[in-house]
Amino acid sequence: MNLMLVSLGIGIGITAGVLAALCGVGGGVIMVPAFGMLLGLDQKHALATSMAVIVPTAIAATAQHVKNDLIDWRIAIVTAIAAALTSYFVADTVKLFRNETLTRIFAVVIILFGVMMLVTPTTKSAQKPPTLPSNAADENS
Repeated sequence: MNLMLVSLGIGIGITAGVLAALCGVGGGVIMVPAFGMLLGLDQKHALATSMAVIVPTAIAATAQHVKNDLIDWRIAIVTAIAAALTSYFVADTVKLFRNETLTRIFAVVIILFGVMMLVTPTTKSAQKPPTLPSNAADENS
């Protein structure tokens, strides 16, 4: 394997890992454009390769977020099922699009979400309901 390819892959991986951990992004947002612009992959191969890299990245980051008790499992489970089923069936349609069309769709989606994030006020973080001390729960029964 070419040293330049390995070096670029490591650099892209580190950048994607940092942004995945800090911002919840890294796969599509960082790797797809980097794979195309730096490694010369066409859009179809860039997005498919990115999806393969997302799995270990997500597992590693999720393990830390579980440890830090930051995951809302109700939302995660429902969303994961819907996203996994949808992506399984839609991934096959990628072959129907030209690379240029996929690149434009990707760019528009990233721009739209970026603008939405800039103009939308930040939301309060989800608060867990307070837990009662064990003796307080016994007194209320």
